Amino acid sequence: MTALRKLGRHGPQVFPLGLGCMGMSEFYGAHDDAESIRTINHAIDNGVNFIDTADIYGPYTNESLVGRAIAARRDSVVLATKFGIVRDAANLVARGVDGRPEYVRASCDASLKRLGVEHIDLYYQHRVDPQVPIEETVGAMAELVKAGKVRWLGLSEAGAQTIERAHAVHPITALQSEYSLWTRDVEAGGDQSILATCQRLGIAFVPYSPLGRGFLTGTIRSPEDFAQDDYRRTSPRFMGENFARNLALVDKVNALARDKGCSPAQLALAWVLARGEMLAPIPGTRRVANLDDNLGALDVVLDAADMAAIDAVFPADAVAGTRYPGQVMSLLAR
Repeated sequence: MTALRKLGRHGPQVFPLGLGCMGMSEFYGAHDDAESIRTINHAIDNGVNFIDTADIYGPYTNESLVGRAIAARRDSVVLATKFGIVRDAANLVARGVDGRPEYVRASCDASLKRLGVEHIDLYYQHRVDPQVPIEETVGAMAELVKAGKVRWLGLSEAGAQTIERAHAVHPITALQSEYSLWTRDVEAGGDQSILATCQRLGIAFVPYSPLGRGFLTGTIRSPEDFAQDDYRRTSPRFMGENFARNLALVDKVNALARDKGCSPAQLALAWVLARGEMLAPIPGTRRVANLDDNLGALDVVLDAADMAAIDAVFPADAVAGTRYPGQVMSLLAR
């Protein structure tokens, strides 16, 4: 039986691999709600109890999808959602951020309605609003806990100092940020790094995109593999010379996976899982077959020599290109 991992010092017990649901509704080409609902239920059937969504995915449709999928199994799920990113119906590429207390309250009520639930287990601020002191935003989030609408609080893509300030207002259970072989920003800074700050404060770290937006699976060989409306076509790491340089890195990981007798995705997820018990990654997929392959990572044991070999072929600073286009990059690690 797979051992569960505790989210933070006082949070719930979750399966080591969660399920990110964003791609079920947007960003990665065509989607099929029926297939996605099957995948969510297949995940729960196999012990996955940590389900992640956000209000803006879809936009504003993914929570409803997740709510339908878990309606008969609510008590089996640790349900996480987020607020704080603002999207414009006239320009879906644009992003804004709102951390005002009144926006926090309104967003929570809207999410509860879309999800069809009485409470949210883990409620994240999706991005930090530089115009609103984090103390005000987290103070409003703490009121939601007192009201019984939310059980635990989280932040996403917050910087170390912001995490400290937020945690002083109300215990932060989890920080969700991108982390994988090709995104290791949260390690930078040694004892002052984001990862070190979370560990010191007893905050769980929830890596999203632990498979590098699918690149680390080894199945993407050309930008033409993406659908016309796949956002990766406009992502710097998937464009031009960056794509070729990053593909060469992935090919080295593929070779290590063959030697280990596992899939590249399993190796990449095993690497994240091996970084510590405080981590609970949430790989996203719409398909049962991909979910089953991801779960196979739990059977992959990496020793010190394996970890050193992976780091040797894929060093922390090796990836070419930024994580997002410029405007979206400006919202990170505040």
